[in-house]
Amino acid sequence: MGVSSGLYRFVLLLHILTVVVGFGGFIVNAGMARAARQRGGAEGVAIGEASAAVTKQVSQNAFYAVPVFGILLVVLSDGTFGFEEPWVGISIVLYLAAAALLLAVILPAQRRSNQLAADVVGRGSGEPGRGEMAQLDKKLAAFTGVFNLLFLAVLALMIFKPGT
Repeated sequence: MGVSSGLYRFVLLLHILTVVVGFGGFIVNAGMARAARQRGGAEGVAIGEASAAVTKQVSQNAFYAVPVFGILLVVLSDGTFGFEEPWVGISIVLYLAAAALLLAVILPAQRRSNQLAADVVGRGSGEPGRGEMAQLDKKLAAFTGVFNLLFLAVLALMIFKPGT
């Protein structure tokens, strides 16, 4: 096969597409969540819920497909790229760190934040949930920033391929 084959290029296209949709969706979702909180009320809840639904249905699935296509690219490269290369191994480790952060911190915090916003609107009284929402917003901002930096590091490794 090799890196000049049609199959390799097609898998590369799928890899790039899943990266854009997967990581891009989570990056956009962070801004949408912030906009939902600023809007407040029933509109803010609707924005937050719609953003969470799209993230779950589209971005999350694409995010999980990223390493599948990446590993397939290494296999299809016929020795041009190998798993022993530092940039490949480091990229896999950073992706796994981003996935762990996403699953353990970011998505649960987003779900809880959306739930609190809906509870505040449903009760008509915002005080009991607002303190926790403010803490969650800070947590989300910090951990989403780390997630974005992990993505940037992987992207740089994919472009510059240090050690090749």
